[in-house]
Amino acid sequence: MDNKILTSILEAVGRTPLVNLSRITSGVEGQIFAKIEYFNPGFGKKDRIGLQIVEDAERDGRLRKGQTVIELTSGSTGIGLAIACAIKGYPFVAVMSRGNSMERARMMRAFGAKVVLVDQAPGSEPGQVSGEDLVLVEQETQRLQKELKAFRADQFNNRSNVNAHELHTGEEIWTQSGGTVDVFVDFAGTAGSFVGCMKALRKHNPDIRGYVVEPATAAYLAGKLVSNPNHKIQGGGYCMDLPFLEDELVEDYMQVTNEEAIDTARRLAREEAVFGGFSSGANVAAALKLLKGRERGKNIAVIIPDSGLKYMSTDLFE
Repeated sequence: MDNKILTSILEAVGRTPLVNLSRITSGVEGQIFAKIEYFNPGFGKKDRIGLQIVEDAERDGRLRKGQTVIELTSGSTGIGLAIACAIKGYPFVAVMSRGNSMERARMMRAFGAKVVLVDQAPGSEPGQVSGEDLVLVEQETQRLQKELKAFRADQFNNRSNVNAHELHTGEEIWTQSGGTVDVFVDFAGTAGSFVGCMKALRKHNPDIRGYVVEPATAAYLAGKLVSNPNHKIQGGGYCMDLPFLEDELVEDYMQVTNEEAIDTARRLAREEAVFGGFSSGANVAAALKLLKGRERGKNIAVIIPDSGLKYMSTDLFE
């Protein structure tokens, strides 16, 4: 952190620590470097894209003074946008599935956002948001955008998402690791952090390999049979095409079960005092698999996308 008084909390976005998970990798050849994104003001990596999206739209005139900002969110992007909008004076509307953890809705409301909760599709379970659920959220977001004449942040298509990680997160990982990263592993939500970080890292070393993580029962991107789209790893695994994803950046796809994600998130807290959510556990679980197999002895960078505090109403830390 800079040794100065910040003019606003937005200056605290980014420059998060990179931690060597030396305890969880004990007995395994290789290292895992974890980018602890819950050091951001909204306790997650999406603070970066919330700020980038708003500032880019201000610069090019897509976002007018006083205009409402709206976005479909599982919670974390909404929190990042709510923070940026609170400081910059834009009304913000977040549209979210009721299947996501309620801590995130409460956080957004605390930052002044209006949160619209959309009922899940028939057959979906609370805490297990599927692509079908997301379709319903998208429909409501489009309706409200027209009604409010709002600026749509559009995290699945807006290149500011990728740019936030290419310009900042990926460069931070490279610098903090001393240029020693061999592999990057990331759970796919929008794929913005995977693509952005991979682009940044490959500018320094074109041989860096990238692995995309998906839920084992919803490995749509890997081309596998989707046996159950209702998984517990919130924030991704939506069984849909991701516009940002570029095949040439993907070495392979990794599958992680609900149980592996939960067990590894609990291990992270217990052994490393790193308090992450479901996707944090998924990322580290996938990295451990790689260190025990095809990437033995390598240095793997992962993102800890958000804080376990956002999941206290779930069974993650029962």
